[in-house]
Amino acid sequence: MVYGLHAVRALLMRDPQRVSRVYLQQDRRDARADEIERLAHAAGRAVERVDARRLQARLGQAVHQGVLAEVAPLAGWSEQQLLDAVIRTPDALLLALDGVQDPHNLGACLRTADACGVLALIVPRDRAAPLNASARKVAAGAAETTPVATVTNLARTLGLLKGAGLWIVGADAQGSQPAHQIDLTGGRVLVMGAEGAGLRQLTRRHCDWLARLPSRGAVESLNVSVAAGMLLYEALRQRGEGG
Repeated sequence: MVYGLHAVRALLMRDPQRVSRVYLQQDRRDARADEIERLAHAAGRAVERVDARRLQARLGQAVHQGVLAEVAPLAGWSEQQLLDAVIRTPDALLLALDGVQDPHNLGACLRTADACGVLALIVPRDRAAPLNASARKVAAGAAETTPVATVTNLARTLGLLKGAGLWIVGADAQGSQPAHQIDLTGGRVLVMGAEGAGLRQLTRRHCDWLARLPSRGAVESLNVSVAAGMLLYEALRQRGEGG
């Protein structure tokens, strides 16, 4: 299930064949809801008007904005699909998670990645959180809009992405430069380390920059999903989308 005006509209515009049915709240009669209804009908998707209680029964207390879509799961990307997409999008922004273990952190990173227009999220196949029901719930629909590329060897994939023209920026509390001084425009891969352990040494070697985030408190490091959000929004700011 994907809910919310922006997420459902994006799906209907980008990949309507994955949508099986759209539910709209009966009393939601405004331009944005009407646009979703038009897009669904144009794509031949079923639309049903339902009362708010029925949406709440499906979604609980989620902020659904009066719209819900039933969709086919988004297929994960292979390493080759990732590289093909990067070639088509030379200024792509990617997010890689180096061994993040908590599904809630994975879901939160995925949700922020979607909000920031990340082309894909990259995770290693082993010793990393799975994209399970807990992660999907925290992602709040982003698991169905942002591809997840699962790779066998993250360091190898980073090397291939560098060969394709992207620059690698690792997040590190002891990084040599503050994030705002690093050029995050153009094709970039932002790499976040595991909870506690941070970036692995092999991953670190592939980074062109190690970025640190400002911290004036006593806590040594930020939660990985919070740090990912800060770094992603710094990239958006530099790309002229921070107003």
